[in-house]
Amino acid sequence: MGGTVAIGAAMSVALSGLGGSLGQGYVGSKALESIARQPEVSDQVRTLLFITLAFIETLTIYGLLIAFMLVGKI
Repeated sequence: MGGTVAIGAAMSVALSGLGGSLGQGYVGSKALESIARQPEVSDQVRTLLFITLAFIETLTIYGLLIAFMLVGKI
């Protein structure tokens, strides 16, 4: 039973890290693309970018929290 919980914890961290990094890369590239097209809205785009990156990072931290909860069951 302990081995499957450990694998579940590892998968939780791995998938949340992978999803978060892919999401942040995609959001960052689209933000830079929009700033390149319309430089006059760069302040608004940058603010929205930081808020969005914070939300994505929060979801990644939730994956780490789930892994800690699973490891606590071992």
